[in-house]
Amino acid sequence: MKYLPLVIRNLGRNKIRSLLTGFAIAISIALVCILRTMPAGLDNIIARASGTTRISTHNEAGIVYSLPYAYLAKVRAVPGVSAAISWNWFGGAVDVTKGVEFANFAVDPDQLAQVYPDWNLPQSAFDDFAKYRNAALVNQATLDQQKWKVGDEVTLTSTVFPVSLTFKIVGAIPQQGNTTFYFQREYLAQALQDAGVNFDTTGMIWSRVDDPGRVGAVMAQIDELFHNSDAVTTSETESSFVGNFFSSIKQIVAIIQIVAGVVTLCIVFIAANTASMSIRERVGEIAILKAMGFRKQTIFATLLAEAGLLALVAGAAGALVAWGGLELLHSKFNAAQPGGMGALTSFVVSGTILVQAIFVSFFIGILSGWIPALGASRRSVAQTLREVF
Repeated sequence: MKYLPLVIRNLGRNKIRSLLTGFAIAISIALVCILRTMPAGLDNIIARASGTTRISTHNEAGIVYSLPYAYLAKVRAVPGVSAAISWNWFGGAVDVTKGVEFANFAVDPDQLAQVYPDWNLPQSAFDDFAKYRNAALVNQATLDQQKWKVGDEVTLTSTVFPVSLTFKIVGAIPQQGNTTFYFQREYLAQALQDAGVNFDTTGMIWSRVDDPGRVGAVMAQIDELFHNSDAVTTSETESSFVGNFFSSIKQIVAIIQIVAGVVTLCIVFIAANTASMSIRERVGEIAILKAMGFRKQTIFATLLAEAGLLALVAGAAGALVAWGGLELLHSKFNAAQPGGMGALTSFVVSGTILVQAIFVSFFIGILSGWIPALGASRRSVAQTLREVF
């Protein structure tokens, strides 16, 4: 500790160089902190979007292939299934020229409340949805996106079926992170019948199992039921189904993490170059210190401490900027609109990430300063003085 003032004064000799090096380290650490939130953030999104007893049954060839609508009654009859509904992608667009802006599905209203009790909708909304043929339940995020409200009538033109349907919004689903729109399957079936189209298929079936311990057995029983049919099924838990959609994103996140590691490695070389330049400028002083009796271990420790202290302070600043930036972003969005961040609230710089970031920054400093400090402390006094004079 008695050499700490000397270390600090040496860092202040070339303030611009020290500040630029510290800034580069801080930016890289802040970037690493933000990117480190992604894996846990994606896992949180999947967990929040998934139920523990909900399962999806779809065509084994993929979700773009349909199933016979008659499968729904057979799934409902499977022991352990407490409720089940069909899902059909409608592909509706407010403005066809803009394309589909939010997910919209035709579903069965009779058991919707039992399959999705976690929507936290009042029973009156489910009753209205079942009562009115053109009723629609819409996620709050979709309402905000389109500037709609409960009671509005909206028209969607399908990009899949040759129909345009007008709906009346009867309920807002408070679930965050989704932009979805649900309406009655019967409404679509009648419209297609009027257009001369026979509608006897479904995209997938969502079921709720009465006991979490029976989920695996129920999925196996459903798939076995249709094993020898023309449309073989695959059943999976909701977390698995949602996770499959994020699989490609997770691969991208892994690539981004690798890039962040490469950036960090580049910062190590930048910091090492800065440490080398600082030491080369003071070779004469180092020789004099040795001549005065300073041990090479002491000189090595002080030189290494310069690089370590600079990186540690810069890294801590970068980690705090990343934490504070995300917290400020969350608070501003939530102040303007509760839950306005949606899925982004899952990305949080945790205490573990902060500690890891500070450790990495200190490691950068030690790694970058080790070789220059070791070389300077080992050089003999006579050799150094001959080079200087």
